[in-house]
Amino acid sequence: MSNSRIVWLSAEDPPDAFPPVHAALREPDGLIAAGGDLSSERLLCAYRRGIFPWYDEGQPLLWWSPDPRCVFRPGDFHVSRRLRRSLRQSRAEVRFDTAFGAVIRTCAAPRGAEHGTWITPDMIAAYERLHREGWAHSVEVWQDDSLIGGLYGLAIGSAFFGESMFSGADGASKIALLTLSQMMDTDKLGILDCQLVSSHLLSLGATIIPRDQFGTILDTLCNPVIRFENWPTAPISVPELVA
Repeated sequence: MSNSRIVWLSAEDPPDAFPPVHAALREPDGLIAAGGDLSSERLLCAYRRGIFPWYDEGQPLLWWSPDPRCVFRPGDFHVSRRLRRSLRQSRAEVRFDTAFGAVIRTCAAPRGAEHGTWITPDMIAAYERLHREGWAHSVEVWQDDSLIGGLYGLAIGSAFFGESMFSGADGASKIALLTLSQMMDTDKLGILDCQLVSSHLLSLGATIIPRDQFGTILDTLCNPVIRFENWPTAPISVPELVA
């Protein structure tokens, strides 16, 4: 059952003061709470329950847990023949956590006809703090020492919660997704959360699962609540990803 009202939080409420996710609205899909703050403690409590913040500049802080959920699981990512040929010829490499600030700010920049962004200055500050604390990470695609694509998100236990990605060159964000997919295939990560369904993600092999199933997966992967530290220590040549 879904409630017809959302819960309003104050900054003084405990970090785990979210209602159960089944109480989220059906319209708009997944809206579960408003208010509170973007403290690291509250964000970590939210993510491990399958809740994330998403709001525009000037709106109250809004929290969401949509149903169903879009995810990649081990073996899901589809590398087309065309993409495989392109990657084999690539001169790019993947690095980790060397330019988190650049990645999140590039993701926040308006794209095409867009005039605004949900990655507000407060969001940037909160996720940069999580990065300094070892919870938020960037997967970066570099070519000739230029950042050409990447993504950022949170890693709790062996779950990665993707927040946003960008491509400054054709296929660059796919390279970042492929890198995380291969980390799942080698049992380093258990799931990549993409939050919302899109045709682009589905074309790459993403799966749609019910919210309660997603929550069950998180109960396993995010317990105990520890930082994920099994990142490659050296850059990865992109052709190595499809070798």
